[in-house]
Amino acid sequence: MEICLSGDLADRPPVALWRHFPVDDQKPESLAAAITQFQNIYDFDFIKVTPASSYCIKDWGVSDVWRGNPEGTRDYQEPVIKNFEDWEKLEVLNPRQGYLGQMLDCLKLLIKEFSKSTPIIQTIFSPLSQAKNLVGKHDLLYHIRACPEAVEKGLEIITQTTLAFVEELKKIGIDGIFYAVQHAQYNILSVAEFQTFGRYYDLQILDAAKSLWLNIGHIHGENIMFNQVDDYPVQVLNWHDRQTLPSLSEAQNHFKGIVCGGLKQWETMVLGTPEAVLQEAKEAISQTSARRFILGTGCVIPVITPHGNILAARRAVETQRQ
Repeated sequence: MEICLSGDLADRPPVALWRHFPVDDQKPESLAAAITQFQNIYDFDFIKVTPASSYCIKDWGVSDVWRGNPEGTRDYQEPVIKNFEDWEKLEVLNPRQGYLGQMLDCLKLLIKEFSKSTPIIQTIFSPLSQAKNLVGKHDLLYHIRACPEAVEKGLEIITQTTLAFVEELKKIGIDGIFYAVQHAQYNILSVAEFQTFGRYYDLQILDAAKSLWLNIGHIHGENIMFNQVDDYPVQVLNWHDRQTLPSLSEAQNHFKGIVCGGLKQWETMVLGTPEAVLQEAKEAISQTSARRFILGTGCVIPVITPHGNILAARRAVETQRQ
C-alpha cells in the first residue's frame, strides 16, 4: 500500500473488496469474527470495516431491521426526527459509550489481530448521511428546503459527535477512515445545497482525520459531483466508476491521489464469471497503467457474491506482477 500511495509502480496493484455482515454486525465480537474470517480467506491489502449504517446513530434512538437486502443493509423503521424542532433535541454523544463504544470494541479486536500485517480503516458516514437516516431519506430534502436552520443545528451536533468518535479512533491506532458521502449527486441536491449541508461538515471531519495515513473518500451514487469532492484531503477516492463519470483514467487527471474501483458490483461480481472479473480488472489496470490505483468495486459487494468471483478479483492483480 505504501508504494502505491507514493505514486511509484509496485510489483502489483493493491486490491480490496468489502461487504456487510448482516446479523453478525449487531455485536462487536461477532462482527470482528466475520471480518476476520473474510480477510483470512481473501487476504486483501486493507480491511475496510463495514458495520450497519445505524451504528453511529442508534444512541439517538434509531431502530433498524434486517429484511434480507442482498447488499446486506438494514431497513430503518420509525424516524427519530419527525418535526423541525427535533433537530435541536439531539445531544452530542459520548463516543466511548453505547453503540459507538461497541464499535470501538470491535475495532480493538481487529487491530489486535491484524495491525502488524494489514491496514484497518473504519467507515464514517458523513453528517448529512447520518441526518438522512435520522429523518428518513424521503423527508430530508423537505427539511433542508423548508427549515434549513433547524437542519444545520442538527448537523452541528452530528458533526461534534463524529469528531469525538474520530479522536477515539486515533487513540486506538486505526490506520484511516472510509468517509462515505452519499449526497454529492446532481439528481439529489444542487451544488449550493451540497456545499452548505455536505461539504462544509465533511471538511471538518476530514481535517480531524488528516493525521491518519490511509483515508478513503467514497462518493456514493450516480451523476456525482466529482469536482466538489476531488479536493478532499484523502489519500484515496472511490466511486461507482463503472456506472457514472468520471472514468478511472479521467479522475486521475484531476485527483492527485489514488483511485479505487474498476469492478461492477452486480453485473460482474455477482452475475459474471471469474473470467469476466479478470477481464474487467485487466481493463481497469490498463486504464491506470497500474499506478495510483487500487482494484475494487464502487461500493460493497453484495452478500450473494460468488466465492469464485471474489477469488478472481484477488488473483487478478497477481497476474500483473512486473
